Amino acid sequence: MPESKSRKKPAYVPPPAPHVAKTNPTWLVPTMLTLMVGGLLWIVATYIFQADYPIPGIGNGNLAIGFVMIIAGFGLTTRWH
Repeated sequence: MPESKSRKKPAYVPPPAPHVAKTNPTWLVPTMLTLMVGGLLWIVATYIFQADYPIPGIGNGNLAIGFVMIIAGFGLTTRWH
């Protein structure tokens, strides 16, 4: 007995997606470096002027401000391509 023709269609293969290169926003690297260096300078100034400068009256809160700036700078490094 003769066999009927196969009705199978070829498997669908989607077209390849175009490769788009990831780029940094123009503000990212300057902001990242400014925060990290600024935080370091803030901490150094706090130690040199014995917590009376950059903001007088908050004592060791100046250290916290410096560390927050540094951590924010490192946080921005996660977006850097």
